[in-house]
Amino acid sequence: MLASKLVFTLFLTLTATLGGARLAIAAEPDAVRQKELVRLVRQDCGSCHGMTLQGGLGPALLPAELRDKPVEGLVATIYYGRPGTPMPPWQQFMTEAEAEWIVQKLMSGFPN
Repeated sequence: MLASKLVFTLFLTLTATLGGARLAIAAEPDAVRQKELVRLVRQDCGSCHGMTLQGGLGPALLPAELRDKPVEGLVATIYYGRPGTPMPPWQQFMTEAEAEWIVQKLMSGFPN
């Protein structure tokens, strides 16, 4: 009985994990939207974080600086902003999935 509960729990965990991975893949923006998001990051985010994302009013957004930061926290910062700081919320311009796509790209080296 204990073994079957353990197997069932493992199955649910794997299903939830793989299901989440499928959602992330399905939510990837199409090529046109990716170009729009790249332009938004380069122009709008770049106005505070530096046009090359090496920092300015806001911190650098380079892979080395983001490496130890949790993805969920970075997504929340983009999507909801940081009250009491110059970091505005961007939720009116993108979905949360698009914010996650941006974070993934920033962590791996943002495209031109």
